[in-house]
Amino acid sequence: MSAQAPSSPGLFDCRDAYSRALEALAAADDRIVAVVNDSVGSSKLGKFRDRFPERLINVGIAEQNMVGVAAGLANGGKIPFVSGAACFLTARALEQIKADVAYSSANVKLCGISSGVAYGELGATHHSIEDLAWLRPMRGLTVIVPSDPWETAEAVKAAAASDQPTFIRISRMPVPELTHAAPFQIGKAEVMREGRDVAIIAVGTLVCRALAAAEQLAAEGVSARVINMATIAPLDEAAIVAAAADCGAIVTAEEHVVRGGLGGAVAEVTALNQPVPMRILGFDGFQPTGSAEWLMERAGLTAKGVAAAARDVVAKKIP
Repeated sequence: MSAQAPSSPGLFDCRDAYSRALEALAAADDRIVAVVNDSVGSSKLGKFRDRFPERLINVGIAEQNMVGVAAGLANGGKIPFVSGAACFLTARALEQIKADVAYSSANVKLCGISSGVAYGELGATHHSIEDLAWLRPMRGLTVIVPSDPWETAEAVKAAAASDQPTFIRISRMPVPELTHAAPFQIGKAEVMREGRDVAIIAVGTLVCRALAAAEQLAAEGVSARVINMATIAPLDEAAIVAAAADCGAIVTAEEHVVRGGLGGAVAEVTALNQPVPMRILGFDGFQPTGSAEWLMERAGLTAKGVAAAARDVVAKKIP
């Protein structure tokens, strides 16, 4: 894992890892290009632009064109990384993502920056908390939600090496760098902590909070398995079925609405294969303005909230 310049002690901005990884890939492969929508600053691609000015295409505030241009570049043999605010990239260009990228199997890498409620004070128009529900069902589109800087960089490298269209959800909320025991692999869940009483399945900014919740639960004698489900599509269904069978209860946690995201994906698998008591932690709909941390706390997306949900499902387990 590479050293990072912390945004605050012990915490890191995953956009830095994204931009560094993309710059390194571009240095090694001239097929790598960046396509942006006046988002060089928010994507932290200033150094990329300075180093590869002919390989950064700024289409202006025109998300639909941005994705269309990227699809054309992919059809011409390039590997375009589309980079823009997740709320606008996914909502405004949803038709192009569906038709030009997913349906057409265009080798485009869509990077949604500042996802979730990272733009907290800017309100519901800038929150990207429905994007997973829109993109997850698109057959052939890989969807990745990294949990920390290391995993962000690994996801970028894995996406570049794959010929599949891919969406990577990149937060700007500061997170700690986690300890990963296994190499990152698209479609493979990572068990970050073993446990037998309840399984906590989390993505993105919730993984570190899930691990903190497991620590709290351990102090109470509750053994919690923590699974980092970084790839939501394709989903590691075997890991979910095993968690349900071994632990008998599941909590999912995500910076997303409770319908259609990680929780919905896990519920689909358990309902068909191994029904168990579940709690899906997320937002219940459009959110008000406020800091990202305040919004997360308000929705119970904290270590304390995850631990409380775990106690609830453990109490509902069938003896």
